[in-house]
Amino acid sequence: MKLETIDYLAPDAAEKFVESLHKIGFGVLRNHPINQDLVETIYKEWHAFFSTEEKYNFRFNVETQDGFFPAEVSETAKGHTVKDIKEYFHVYPWGQMPDSLRENIMAYYNKANEFAEELLGWIEKYSPSEVAEHYTQALSSMVHESTQTLLRVLHYPPMKGDEEQGAIRAAAHEDINLITILPAANEPGLQVKDKDGDWQDVPSDFGNIIINIGDMLQEASGGYFPSTSHRVINPEGQDKTKSRISLPLFLHPKPEVVLSDRYTAKEYLMERLKELGVI
Repeated sequence: MKLETIDYLAPDAAEKFVESLHKIGFGVLRNHPINQDLVETIYKEWHAFFSTEEKYNFRFNVETQDGFFPAEVSETAKGHTVKDIKEYFHVYPWGQMPDSLRENIMAYYNKANEFAEELLGWIEKYSPSEVAEHYTQALSSMVHESTQTLLRVLHYPPMKGDEEQGAIRAAAHEDINLITILPAANEPGLQVKDKDGDWQDVPSDFGNIIINIGDMLQEASGGYFPSTSHRVINPEGQDKTKSRISLPLFLHPKPEVVLSDRYTAKEYLMERLKELGVI
């Protein structure tokens, strides 16, 4: 199944969207309610921030995991030995961030959370009854007012030619959370692995919004919704000189939410963070 862009305003949008999530683990929407001028402003503001030394004033807190993560402590994807080529900032409503950037990033955080709850409602509505009966509560209620939902502002710097052999901007991985909400980045590069093992480019037209299934929803749905491998490949040619900004919102349930008879959300998260070497 090819990853098609779905019109959020179409009468059959919800059903097509959930079918895409079931078959590929990804769905792409256009004409959605996330304000594109706000997204573009955030890209520009945070690109400027990553270009300054001010970012080091907000170095991450090991215990709370909020703040700036420099390239030297970047993630190493599960099953890989080379760090990704990126730096990033973890935004939580309660976390540290520059005052000058707070208004727009929090406006986006709140709107994207609201949108995500709507999409989780779509997913629940169009889940087969034998899948939905295993949800321990409404999917949207799992994340409503959660303090664990993470907005990550990612900066993939220009390629210099001295990168570690085998390193790419984001190695193949799956997300931990329920779903991820991602406005199309300012540069292409995101790919998803299909069921045949081939990599497909994710439609990256500015204005699209990309949603993918995380491991927690895969667990809660008994595998009906797959947490699909995806990656961000390195640019080629003149594009190597361009930065890439990305703005994924990782929807995390409240810690006490029961995902399955094997895990609560907190138990699942702790297990995965240990695997990644984050804690």
